[in-house]
Amino acid sequence: MRKQSMQFFERLVDAAGPSGDERLPARVWREYTAAFADTRHDTLGSSFAEAVPDGDPKVSVFGHIDEIGLVINHVDDEGYLWFGRLGGWDPEVLVGQRVRILGKDGPVAGVVGKKSRHHQDAADREKPSKLRDLWIDVGAADAKDAARLIGVGDLAVLEQPLVRLANGRIATRAADNRCGAFVAAEAVRLYAEQPGSASLTGVATVGEETSFLGAYTSGYASAPDVAIAVDVTNATDYPSTSKQQYGHVELGKGPALLRGGGVHPKVFEGLMETAEAEGIPYQVEPSGGDTGTDLDAVKVTRGGVPGGVVSIPLRHMHSPNELLDPADLEACAVLVAAYARRLADAPTAE
Repeated sequence: MRKQSMQFFERLVDAAGPSGDERLPARVWREYTAAFADTRHDTLGSSFAEAVPDGDPKVSVFGHIDEIGLVINHVDDEGYLWFGRLGGWDPEVLVGQRVRILGKDGPVAGVVGKKSRHHQDAADREKPSKLRDLWIDVGAADAKDAARLIGVGDLAVLEQPLVRLANGRIATRAADNRCGAFVAAEAVRLYAEQPGSASLTGVATVGEETSFLGAYTSGYASAPDVAIAVDVTNATDYPSTSKQQYGHVELGKGPALLRGGGVHPKVFEGLMETAEAEGIPYQVEPSGGDTGTDLDAVKVTRGGVPGGVVSIPLRHMHSPNELLDPADLEACAVLVAAYARRLADAPTAE
């Protein structure tokens, strides 16, 4: 991957953008795309970058820019913060983590606490952690001290910097789904450098982890003839997961093309044919119904939008250490741009 693209990805994953307040990563995204596309954002915070605005047909590629996080529910008399989940957390993952709270005057550091193992009885030690038994400690002396920094409703993300692992692989807290937002931007950049007859719009949507809010509104507003959702998917190349149940998806073997219920067959076929014609590595992932991505919202806007899903294989999803291979990111962006170049007409059901 070229140096500037990797720097963009690093800035994206570092910026805190939990569902409901994605302003920081959205600004990073728009600053990057403004160099090669017509860039704007809507009132809810979803961002758009369009190449070949007058082209036909119109293709939109959606990648949600929000991440799962936490919300402050209560500040007690001692200054401890009690919180709820913003998206699909396993409480066990949260124990002992550091957090970055989006306070009124800037980010506030805190740590997730739990009753010490030394103070638990034998039965408690065997029980899984529950969200209601966890709190955040920001070092406040009391509620008044905490209130100077934090308020009920403040959002937070885990404080976990990007790390590089063996074979060029990366672990970061926000791969889900800064990967998709990255591909939406990078595909437009590649397409702008070598355009076809179609219009290609990259969309960084808000609110996917909680409501698909941005996908509904931006899907309607961009009015695409064909839609591609780029998200992450669970790799099955690690111990204890069933390939028979979930299919086989591996890191470093290219993006996964969803096939089956929930995607348009001609869009899948077009993506697969593009990958084979261009020599782009890809994998096929089964779909038994809804895709769990922005496409579920986009495809039901207006009179219906044919669409497909292209995913980045990911290990340890919804954890502080989501692990990916940057080669899959790069291949995904190349694939989306190449698909747009080859598209002469919008897919139909015929």
